[in-house]
Amino acid sequence: MPNDMLNFNGLRVLSLESRRATELASLITTYGGRPLVAPALREVPLESNTAALEFAAAIMRDEFDIVIFLTGVGTRTLVSAVEPAYSRQALAEALGRTRVVARGPKPLAALRALEVPVWVAAPEPNTWRELLAAIDARAEEFPLGGARIAVQEYGVSSTDLLEALRARGARVTPVPVYRWALPEDVAPLKNAVTAIARGEVDVVIFTTSVQIVHLWQVVGQMGLEADVRRELARAVIASIGPTTSEGLQRHGLAADLEASHPKMGFLAKEAAEQSGSLLRAKRASGA
Repeated sequence: MPNDMLNFNGLRVLSLESRRATELASLITTYGGRPLVAPALREVPLESNTAALEFAAAIMRDEFDIVIFLTGVGTRTLVSAVEPAYSRQALAEALGRTRVVARGPKPLAALRALEVPVWVAAPEPNTWRELLAAIDARAEEFPLGGARIAVQEYGVSSTDLLEALRARGARVTPVPVYRWALPEDVAPLKNAVTAIARGEVDVVIFTTSVQIVHLWQVVGQMGLEADVRRELARAVIASIGPTTSEGLQRHGLAADLEASHPKMGFLAKEAAEQSGSLLRAKRASGA
């Protein structure tokens, strides 16, 4: 068991993570917390792969100068979506003829598995801002004015990135490969909303901004917004990084702590370290 400096000390910690729910729950337990697990989303492949197939055909014809991959699961899903028409080797060879950009370590790993050279990799915290700055830093080598750019999207459109690229004179083609939906079983999420409203949650851990959107959707359906806002003001809100913190702000919430590195392990460890003192301070202030 970790020492008290790395310990939730029995705090009730809500995890909304889906794909790595078991891993995060284990980390919370390891750090002395009592996990409440309520997956808030699922990734659903698009019913039609038209955009992916059109992208692949264009890549084969060398019609893109830059291809940007935003997520690891999106990269793998895109490859699988076009595989009936184009082999992995053919797609990898075509990507090798363009300039490939990875937003962070997950798409970078997926591209390395395909043996695709990566021209630019965004540094931490791996938001669209770091990605754009990394591309801008290579402007002398390849300016964006007139560049033909494909962007692999995830869940919802990355409008800020698309607009910034277009503002630099690029011709941008979004390539959506999956969307986010509520879990098929929303009972755990509804139970979590009830627990928050009753003041039975001390810490809420957010690992993506979509969790906030879906949590608030269920809160609205249950008519508990006032209760949830009141109790979240008395709980610790932990965010994995800037993009998730911005999502909280859009819903009138503020992150009490943001992971020093946008990784689940750092988030769990730092939440364990800081939640006790943050919780005492928030509740002592009369929140």
